[in-house]
Amino acid sequence: MLCQDRVVVITGAGRGIGRAHALAYADAGAHVVVNDVGVALDGSETGEGPAEQVVSEIEARGGKAVANTDDVADFDGAENLIRTATEHFGRLDVLLNNAGFVRDRMLVNLTEEEWDAVIRVHLKGHFATLKHAGQYWRERSKAGDQPQARVINTSSGAGLLGSIGQANYSAAKAGIAGLTLVSAAELGRYGVTVNAIAPAARTRMTEDVFADDMAAPESGFDAMAPENISPLAVWLGSVESGDVTGRVFEVEGGKITLADAWRHGPSNDKGARWDAAELGPVVADLVRQAPEPEPVYGA
Repeated sequence: MLCQDRVVVITGAGRGIGRAHALAYADAGAHVVVNDVGVALDGSETGEGPAEQVVSEIEARGGKAVANTDDVADFDGAENLIRTATEHFGRLDVLLNNAGFVRDRMLVNLTEEEWDAVIRVHLKGHFATLKHAGQYWRERSKAGDQPQARVINTSSGAGLLGSIGQANYSAAKAGIAGLTLVSAAELGRYGVTVNAIAPAARTRMTEDVFADDMAAPESGFDAMAPENISPLAVWLGSVESGDVTGRVFEVEGGKITLADAWRHGPSNDKGARWDAAELGPVVADLVRQAPEPEPVYGA
Protein backbone atom coordinates (compact mmCIF):
# COMPACT_ATOMS: atom_id res chain seq x y z
CA MET A 1 0.00 0.00 0.00
CA LEU A 2 2.52 2.52 -1.29
CA CYS A 3 0.16 5.50 -0.88
CA GLN A 4 -1.79 4.40 2.18
CA ASP A 5 -4.16 7.21 3.28
CA ARG A 6 -2.54 9.78 0.99
CA VAL A 7 -5.02 12.15 -0.64
CA VAL A 8 -4.69 12.54 -4.40
CA VAL A 9 -6.47 14.77 -6.90
CA ILE A 10 -6.48 13.36 -10.44
CA THR A 11 -7.78 15.51 -13.29
CA GLY A 12 -9.35 13.94 -16.36
CA ALA A 13 -9.78 10.74 -14.36
CA GLY A 14 -13.03 9.57 -15.90
CA ARG A 15 -11.56 7.62 -18.77
CA GLY A 16 -8.36 6.21 -20.26
CA ILE A 17 -5.09 6.87 -18.50
CA GLY A 18 -6.73 9.08 -15.86
CA ARG A 19 -9.16 6.34 -14.89
CA ALA A 20 -6.30 3.84 -14.70
CA HIS A 21 -4.43 6.26 -12.41
CA ALA A 22 -7.46 6.65 -10.14
CA LEU A 23 -7.94 2.90 -9.75
CA ALA A 24 -4.21 2.30 -9.22
CA TYR A 25 -3.97 4.97 -6.53
CA ALA A 26 -7.04 3.58 -4.78
CA ASP A 27 -5.53 0.08 -4.88
CA ALA A 28 -2.37 1.59 -3.34
CA GLY A 29 -4.42 2.86 -0.39
CA ALA A 30 -4.97 6.48 -1.43
CA HIS A 31 -8.14 8.53 -1.10
CA VAL A 32 -8.95 9.83 -4.57
CA VAL A 33 -10.67 12.96 -5.86
CA VAL A 34 -11.81 11.92 -9.33
CA ASN A 35 -12.07 15.01 -11.50
CA ASP A 36 -13.67 14.88 -14.95
CA VAL A 37 -15.97 17.35 -16.68
CA GLY A 38 -17.27 14.66 -19.02
CA VAL A 39 -16.55 15.87 -22.54
CA ALA A 40 -15.98 14.33 -25.95
CA LEU A 41 -12.57 13.85 -27.53
CA ASP A 42 -12.64 17.40 -28.92
CA GLY A 43 -13.81 18.95 -25.64
CA SER A 44 -17.48 19.29 -26.55
CA GLU A 45 -20.17 18.61 -23.95
CA THR A 46 -21.59 15.08 -23.71
CA GLY A 47 -23.75 15.16 -20.57
CA GLU A 48 -22.01 12.01 -19.32
CA GLY A 49 -20.78 11.50 -15.77
CA PRO A 50 -17.57 9.45 -15.99
CA ALA A 51 -16.20 10.79 -12.69
CA GLU A 52 -19.11 9.29 -10.76
CA GLN A 53 -18.65 5.98 -12.58
CA VAL A 54 -15.00 5.77 -11.54
CA VAL A 55 -15.89 6.64 -7.94
CA SER A 56 -18.35 3.74 -7.97
CA GLU A 57 -15.63 1.43 -9.27
CA ILE A 58 -13.25 2.50 -6.51
CA GLU A 59 -15.86 2.10 -3.80
CA ALA A 60 -16.77 -1.34 -5.13
CA ARG A 61 -13.13 -2.31 -4.60
CA GLY A 62 -13.24 -1.06 -1.01
CA GLY A 63 -11.54 2.27 -1.67
CA LYS A 64 -12.46 5.86 -0.85
CA ALA A 65 -13.18 8.44 -3.54
CA VAL A 66 -15.24 11.51 -4.33
CA ALA A 67 -16.22 12.94 -7.71
CA ASN A 68 -15.55 16.48 -8.90
CA THR A 69 -16.69 17.99 -12.21
CA ASP A 70 -14.98 21.39 -12.14
CA ASP A 71 -13.28 22.81 -15.23
CA VAL A 72 -9.57 22.69 -14.35
CA ALA A 73 -8.75 25.59 -16.68
CA ASP A 74 -11.18 27.88 -14.84
CA PHE A 75 -9.40 29.50 -11.87
CA ASP A 76 -12.42 29.26 -9.59
CA GLY A 77 -13.01 25.68 -10.68
CA ALA A 78 -9.40 24.73 -10.04
CA GLU A 79 -9.56 26.30 -6.59
CA ASN A 80 -12.75 24.40 -5.81
CA LEU A 81 -11.12 21.17 -6.96
CA ILE A 82 -8.31 21.57 -4.44
CA ARG A 83 -10.86 22.57 -1.80
CA THR A 84 -12.81 19.37 -2.52
CA ALA A 85 -9.81 17.34 -1.40
CA THR A 86 -9.10 19.36 1.73
CA GLU A 87 -12.72 19.55 2.83
CA HIS A 88 -13.68 15.97 2.03
CA PHE A 89 -10.49 14.18 3.11
CA GLY A 90 -8.86 16.78 5.37
CA ARG A 91 -5.76 17.50 3.28
CA LEU A 92 -4.05 17.15 -0.09
CA ASP A 93 -0.87 15.16 -0.71
CA VAL A 94 -0.73 14.57 -4.46
CA LEU A 95 -1.88 16.47 -7.54
CA LEU A 96 -1.86 14.47 -10.77
CA ASN A 97 -2.64 16.69 -13.77
CA ASN A 98 -3.96 14.58 -16.62
CA ALA A 99 -6.98 16.33 -18.18
CA GLY A 100 -6.92 17.28 -21.84
CA PHE A 101 -8.33 16.81 -25.31
CA VAL A 102 -7.13 17.18 -28.88
CA ARG A 103 -8.15 19.15 -31.94
CA ASP A 104 -5.67 17.91 -34.51
CA ARG A 105 -5.13 19.81 -37.74
CA MET A 106 -2.20 20.78 -39.93
CA LEU A 107 -0.76 24.14 -38.92
CA VAL A 108 -2.00 26.09 -41.96
CA ASN A 109 -5.55 24.83 -41.33
CA LEU A 110 -5.52 25.28 -37.55
CA THR A 111 -8.06 27.84 -36.36
CA GLU A 112 -7.55 30.32 -33.56
CA GLU A 113 -10.31 28.66 -31.54
CA GLU A 114 -8.70 25.22 -31.95
CA TRP A 115 -5.37 26.63 -30.81
CA ASP A 116 -6.83 28.45 -27.81
CA ALA A 117 -8.98 25.51 -26.68
CA VAL A 118 -6.12 23.01 -26.56
CA ILE A 119 -3.65 25.42 -24.96
CA ARG A 120 -6.29 26.32 -22.38
CA VAL A 121 -7.21 22.84 -21.19
CA HIS A 122 -3.69 21.39 -21.20
CA LEU A 123 -1.35 24.22 -20.26
CA LYS A 124 -3.62 26.58 -18.34
CA GLY A 125 -5.35 23.58 -16.76
CA HIS A 126 -2.02 22.42 -15.36
CA PHE A 127 -1.10 25.90 -14.15
CA ALA A 128 -4.45 26.65 -12.46
CA THR A 129 -4.54 23.49 -10.34
CA LEU A 130 -0.83 23.71 -9.57
CA LYS A 131 -1.15 27.32 -8.42
CA HIS A 132 -3.92 26.58 -5.94
CA ALA A 133 -2.31 23.36 -4.70
CA GLY A 134 1.00 25.19 -4.33
CA GLN A 135 -0.63 27.93 -2.26
CA TYR A 136 -2.18 25.30 0.01
CA TRP A 137 1.16 23.55 0.55
CA ARG A 138 2.97 26.86 1.10
CA GLU A 139 0.51 27.76 3.86
CA ARG A 140 0.99 24.37 5.49
CA SER A 141 4.77 24.73 5.34
CA LYS A 142 4.73 28.22 6.82
CA ALA A 143 2.49 26.97 9.61
CA GLY A 144 5.18 24.44 10.56
CA ASP A 145 3.48 21.41 8.98
CA GLN A 146 5.97 20.64 6.20
CA PRO A 147 4.23 18.58 3.49
CA GLN A 148 5.56 15.55 1.69
CA ALA A 149 3.61 16.60 -1.36
CA ARG A 150 3.89 15.46 -4.95
CA VAL A 151 2.82 16.84 -8.33
CA ILE A 152 2.78 14.65 -11.43
CA ASN A 153 2.14 16.54 -14.66
CA THR A 154 1.31 14.94 -17.99
CA SER A 155 3.41 15.97 -20.96
CA SER A 156 3.76 13.93 -24.16
CA GLY A 157 6.26 12.74 -26.67
CA ALA A 158 4.58 15.30 -28.91
CA GLY A 159 5.73 18.00 -26.50
CA LEU A 160 9.27 16.63 -26.27
CA LEU A 161 9.84 15.91 -29.96
CA GLY A 162 6.93 17.49 -31.85
CA SER A 163 4.13 15.78 -33.78
CA ILE A 164 2.89 16.48 -37.28
CA GLY A 165 -0.70 17.76 -37.28
CA GLN A 166 -0.57 18.63 -33.58
CA ALA A 167 1.01 22.08 -33.35
CA ASN A 168 -1.41 23.18 -30.61
CA TYR A 169 -1.08 19.97 -28.59
CA SER A 170 2.71 19.81 -29.01
CA ALA A 171 3.11 23.42 -27.89
CA ALA A 172 0.92 22.86 -24.84
CA LYS A 173 2.76 19.69 -23.84
CA ALA A 174 6.15 21.36 -24.31
CA GLY A 175 4.89 24.17 -22.09
CA ILE A 176 3.93 21.62 -19.43
CA ALA A 177 7.48 20.25 -19.45
CA GLY A 178 8.80 23.77 -18.90
CA LEU A 179 6.23 24.43 -16.19
CA THR A 180 7.38 21.26 -14.46
CA LEU A 181 10.97 22.48 -14.28
CA VAL A 182 10.06 25.89 -12.89
CA SER A 183 7.53 24.67 -10.35
CA ALA A 184 9.94 21.98 -9.11
CA ALA A 185 12.52 24.68 -8.43
CA GLU A 186 10.05 27.05 -6.78
CA LEU A 187 8.03 24.63 -4.65
CA GLY A 188 10.83 22.44 -3.30
CA ARG A 189 11.22 24.68 -0.24
CA TYR A 190 7.65 23.79 0.75
CA GLY A 191 8.21 20.02 0.65
CA VAL A 192 6.80 19.58 -2.85
CA THR A 193 8.33 17.59 -5.70
CA VAL A 194 7.15 18.14 -9.27
CA ASN A 195 7.74 15.67 -12.08
CA ALA A 196 6.11 14.88 -15.41
CA ILE A 197 5.31 11.77 -17.37
CA ALA A 198 5.01 11.52 -21.15
CA PRO A 199 2.81 8.44 -21.66
CA ALA A 200 2.17 6.37 -24.76
CA ALA A 201 -0.97 4.27 -24.45
CA ARG A 202 -4.21 3.46 -26.22
CA THR A 203 -6.87 6.02 -25.26
CA ARG A 204 -9.59 7.92 -27.06
CA MET A 205 -6.91 10.33 -28.29
CA THR A 206 -4.63 7.61 -29.66
CA GLU A 207 -6.87 4.65 -30.52
CA ASP A 208 -6.29 5.14 -34.27
CA VAL A 209 -2.53 5.10 -33.69
CA PHE A 210 -2.23 2.32 -31.13
CA ALA A 211 -4.59 -0.37 -32.40
CA ASP A 212 -5.79 -3.36 -30.38
CA ASP A 213 -3.54 -5.71 -32.35
CA MET A 214 -0.45 -4.20 -30.68
CA ALA A 215 -0.87 -6.60 -27.77
CA ALA A 216 1.75 -9.36 -27.54
CA PRO A 217 -0.28 -12.59 -27.80
CA GLU A 218 2.55 -14.89 -26.76
CA SER A 219 2.87 -13.17 -23.37
CA GLY A 220 -0.61 -11.76 -22.93
CA PHE A 221 0.95 -8.34 -22.29
CA ASP A 222 -0.90 -5.47 -23.96
CA ALA A 223 1.89 -2.94 -24.42
CA MET A 224 -0.54 -0.11 -25.15
CA ALA A 225 -2.89 -0.61 -22.19
CA PRO A 226 -3.42 2.61 -20.15
CA GLU A 227 -2.80 0.65 -16.96
CA ASN A 228 0.89 0.35 -17.88
CA ILE A 229 1.39 4.06 -17.21
CA SER A 230 -0.01 4.13 -13.69
CA PRO A 231 2.65 2.30 -11.63
CA LEU A 232 5.20 5.09 -12.20
CA ALA A 233 2.52 7.72 -11.53
CA VAL A 234 1.71 6.02 -8.22
CA TRP A 235 5.37 5.71 -7.22
CA LEU A 236 6.00 9.38 -8.02
CA GLY A 237 3.08 10.23 -5.72
CA SER A 238 4.48 8.25 -2.81
CA VAL A 239 6.64 9.45 0.08
CA GLU A 240 9.37 7.16 -1.28
CA SER A 241 9.93 9.42 -4.32
CA GLY A 242 10.97 12.48 -2.31
CA ASP A 243 14.45 12.80 -3.83
CA VAL A 244 13.21 12.91 -7.44
CA THR A 245 12.01 16.25 -8.80
CA GLY A 246 12.13 18.31 -11.98
CA ARG A 247 12.25 15.20 -14.16
CA VAL A 248 10.29 14.06 -17.21
CA PHE A 249 9.75 10.33 -17.75
CA GLU A 250 8.53 8.70 -20.95
CA VAL A 251 6.42 5.60 -20.28
CA GLU A 252 5.26 3.02 -22.82
CA GLY A 253 4.32 -0.56 -22.03
CA GLY A 254 7.01 -1.89 -19.71
CA LYS A 255 9.57 0.71 -20.78
CA ILE A 256 10.44 3.77 -18.68
CA THR A 257 12.81 6.35 -20.15
CA LEU A 258 14.21 9.40 -18.38
CA ALA A 259 14.09 12.25 -20.89
CA ASP A 260 17.52 13.82 -21.31
CA ALA A 261 16.95 17.28 -22.72
CA TRP A 262 17.27 21.01 -22.03
CA ARG A 263 21.06 20.88 -21.71
CA HIS A 264 23.59 23.37 -23.01
CA GLY A 265 25.21 21.97 -26.12
CA PRO A 266 28.29 22.97 -28.16
CA SER A 267 29.17 26.67 -28.08
CA ASN A 268 31.55 29.16 -29.63
CA ASP A 269 32.29 32.37 -27.72
CA LYS A 270 34.00 35.06 -29.78
CA GLY A 271 34.20 37.41 -26.83
CA ALA A 272 32.69 40.17 -28.97
CA ARG A 273 29.66 40.80 -31.16
CA TRP A 274 29.42 38.50 -34.16
CA ASP A 275 29.05 39.80 -37.71
CA ALA A 276 26.17 38.04 -39.47
CA ALA A 277 28.35 37.33 -42.51
CA GLU A 278 30.81 35.23 -40.50
CA LEU A 279 28.25 33.01 -38.77
CA GLY A 280 27.73 30.45 -41.55
CA PRO A 281 30.73 28.25 -40.70
CA VAL A 282 30.28 28.90 -36.97
CA VAL A 283 26.74 27.55 -36.96
CA ALA A 284 27.75 24.67 -39.25
CA ASP A 285 30.46 23.67 -36.78
CA LEU A 286 28.06 23.80 -33.81
CA VAL A 287 25.56 21.62 -35.68
CA ARG A 288 28.35 19.18 -36.57
CA GLN A 289 29.37 18.83 -32.93
CA ALA A 290 25.84 18.29 -31.65
CA PRO A 291 23.98 14.96 -31.78
CA GLU A 292 21.27 14.60 -34.42
CA PRO A 293 17.88 15.64 -33.04
CA GLU A 294 15.20 13.00 -32.56
CA PRO A 295 12.75 13.01 -35.50
CA VAL A 296 9.38 14.70 -35.16
CA TYR A 297 6.55 12.17 -34.86
CA GLY A 298 4.91 11.67 -38.25
CA ALA A 299 7.74 13.32 -40.18
